[in-house]
Amino acid sequence: MPKMKTKSSVKKRFKVTATGKVKVAAAGKRHGMIKRSNKFIRDARGTMVLSDSDTKIIKKFMPYGF
Repeated sequence: MPKMKTKSSVKKRFKVTATGKVKVAAAGKRHGMIKRSNKFIRDARGTMVLSDSDTKIIKKFMPYGF
């Protein structure tokens, strides 16, 4: 059987931790920071871990992890 391909968009946006959780950067920080509150900008700093239901969806697009 041929190998399954990983979605290129998933490769760019997500990383898998050693325990199998999916890390992702915060959304909404590319442009338009003037209209965002300081609290939003502060809370959206760094990376976060996806919920279990979202992780199931993402893992279908990356059959071998990374």
